[in-house]
Amino acid sequence: MNPKLTAVAIAVLMVVLFGRQFFHQVPAGHVGVATFFGEVQERAYGEGAHFPVNPLYAWRDLDVRQKTNKLGSVEVPTRDQLLTKVDLSIQYRLNGSKAPEMFRATGDASAVVAVHMIPKVRSLVRELGTKIERAEDFFQEETRDLLAVRLREGLMEYVASKGIIIDTVLVRGINLPPVLTKAIEQKKEREQAVERQKAELERFRTEQQQQVAAAEASRRAAEEDSKKIKILADAKAYEISAINKAIASNPAYIQLQSLEALKKMAEDPAAKIYFMDSNSANPLPLLHMGERGK
Repeated sequence: MNPKLTAVAIAVLMVVLFGRQFFHQVPAGHVGVATFFGEVQERAYGEGAHFPVNPLYAWRDLDVRQKTNKLGSVEVPTRDQLLTKVDLSIQYRLNGSKAPEMFRATGDASAVVAVHMIPKVRSLVRELGTKIERAEDFFQEETRDLLAVRLREGLMEYVASKGIIIDTVLVRGINLPPVLTKAIEQKKEREQAVERQKAELERFRTEQQQQVAAAEASRRAAEEDSKKIKILADAKAYEISAINKAIASNPAYIQLQSLEALKKMAEDPAAKIYFMDSNSANPLPLLHMGERGK
């Protein structure tokens, strides 16, 4: 048989039997890792089509897109010997160039994270917590930010060689120890009680000031009324004094006032009737008033 024909026949048979095995499509955001009878190949295959490839390769595609791992509550011991629970989120991705090494040493993406990243996070959190004086310091934004920064730095340094790239470490929540939470609630209640007392004292002080102002206004009004009464009394006394002086210097003045009184009496229908005495030097009543005694 012609050797060339034999080679062609073998090639055709290989294509028929293993045609699809010569081609591998790596999904977007993934890296392909090939094994040949259990031996991991050194090359990392990027996303896209690869042809031709060894038809005897077995493939494992690792996801290298960014992910977020929420660790839930991690206990952080502080120097005051209290345990604070911190909720953390780690944003990370796998280093595609190390995909064959990661797969050979650890396994798929979930195994890499479970074996290398999670335990290190918990270890670093406990280590960093011993540098925090008091559990209540977690209320300070500076403390939370410093914890996140140092945790990211320590984690990056450790997992970089394992094929994990750390993007961000987020502190999502702080759960203080129950004894401290109760103490803080009691402190807030006392502060609120003090604020209520201050408000009540301020209200009382305002009312007292208003009463003092009202009393001062009343006192000033009374002084003004007293001054008016005194002025009127002085005016009346002056009037009486003036009349007395007029009467003393002019006896006819009182007779003039008597005539005015008689006029008023005459105008009043209910006035009594007075009789004139024709034998008197002053026939009209009241006109003898003011005359000097003889």
